[in-house]
Amino acid sequence: MANMLNINKNNLVRKWNYGEYASSNYGSHTQGFSDNYGNDYYFSYETLVAFSSAKHGLVVRENVWSNTTGKHLNWINRDKDSRVTSEVFNKLLSEA
Repeated sequence: MANMLNINKNNLVRKWNYGEYASSNYGSHTQGFSDNYGNDYYFSYETLVAFSSAKHGLVVRENVWSNTTGKHLNWINRDKDSRVTSEVFNKLLSEA
């Protein structure tokens, strides 16, 4: 167990904001996280809407929410044709 705690300090989870909000007050609505396996996760508010992994590349869910979430999805990737259903998203996420 002790060896599992010896993670490279440069590879720990990190977070960032994506998008083009003019005010940092809204930055918490568009957060991204990277894990120590090289995967990136994109949230719109509290909802995971996209991820990127070595196995699948960038995977973005189709918009089933609101115009605001649609704006967030466009900031991640404007190609709406590449978006996947929630079912496909969850399957690919489980394989990442």
